[in-house]
Amino acid sequence: MPEKIHLWPEQTVQDGDSVTLASTLERPDGRRQRLWYRIPATYRNAVTTSCDPFVLGFLFNFMRTSTDLNIHGQVSPSLLRNLVEFQDTWAGWNPAKYHRVEINADVEGEQIRVKGDEAIMGFSGGGDSTYTAWRHRIGHAGRQKRNLVAGVMLHGFDIPLQEPQIFAQAAERSRLMLASIGMELIQISTNFREVGGTWEDAFAAGLASCLALLQGRYNTGLIASSYDYSALVFPWGSTPFTDGLMSSDSFQLIHDGAALDKAAKLKQISEWPEAMKYLRVCFDGHSAGNCCRCPKCIKTVLLFRILGLGLPECFERDISDGDILRARWNLAEIENLANLVKQARNASISASWVRALQISLKINRLRVSAARMAPARNALRRVYRFFLPPLR
Repeated sequence: MPEKIHLWPEQTVQDGDSVTLASTLERPDGRRQRLWYRIPATYRNAVTTSCDPFVLGFLFNFMRTSTDLNIHGQVSPSLLRNLVEFQDTWAGWNPAKYHRVEINADVEGEQIRVKGDEAIMGFSGGGDSTYTAWRHRIGHAGRQKRNLVAGVMLHGFDIPLQEPQIFAQAAERSRLMLASIGMELIQISTNFREVGGTWEDAFAAGLASCLALLQGRYNTGLIASSYDYSALVFPWGSTPFTDGLMSSDSFQLIHDGAALDKAAKLKQISEWPEAMKYLRVCFDGHSAGNCCRCPKCIKTVLLFRILGLGLPECFERDISDGDILRARWNLAEIENLANLVKQARNASISASWVRALQISLKINRLRVSAARMAPARNALRRVYRFFLPPLR
């Protein structure tokens, strides 16, 4: 019988005003990885006793193996059932990288679903999460409205753990924004980004694990959509099809806000003064505000201008032609950039910005194509050298 991977939960440790929860993943060859979360001690009673959060946190690690997993603790059978479909989805998207493995636990038992209707969400301070908070608190969600009472901001995601002061400043901006609509901010630190797997694939699982930590007080967690239904990207860490598959009977995860694109979301939150003052879309990781130079900042400024809303207070300076030309867009953003060019051309955007966008689109398409071709070219070179030795 092949050896298994083991997940060992550790005892919860309180140190002053914080509580640390951790577990260790042990592989058959003896290699170990430790995943930890640090939360304010005031939320200790909200922490679940289940290993569900750690299953989600390590999910993409053991999907990269073909070895079954044994968890030395309690796990919700409903979560394990949903994760079968979740794993099959990712194995279908990327069969060379991910596989479905069998997950077993020493104890399979559902957590008691807490009474009430209080919900929490992942809150980065960016456009998507800000829109989710706004629409549920102000009432634009209609029949989908949830009693959203808190946002969870994660240190170790976009802002590195080595930048505690930057995170504290960014968290204060988020706290002020949420407080203005009657929500609280919960800060959680974690090393998930260091051990959780490929970021673009696993980030929603990391967020889901942090939200599920607090299912002792909340029974619903919202994950703000990255893309709208007309522009979904596959494979991608957060989708309307996979986020809900990380739920259990005691804690429901909801993919929220995919009916609107970025421009429509920004138009709605422009009615929120605190959002226009504290919005933080930047993924630079070394700034508490917006760097005004990265692709996310550039795109957001362009969208505000396309909407005719000017430059919000949260951006300390305007963008330039050079900023647009230097931007490095990922594959998903390149597809959206073509539509952005059309919108900019039809709006009161300077002709030089439109030209810079067009050039940036061509440059980044060539860059991505070259990156995709590089492995094939290297393989052909190896074949060539094998069959055709160098001339003497």
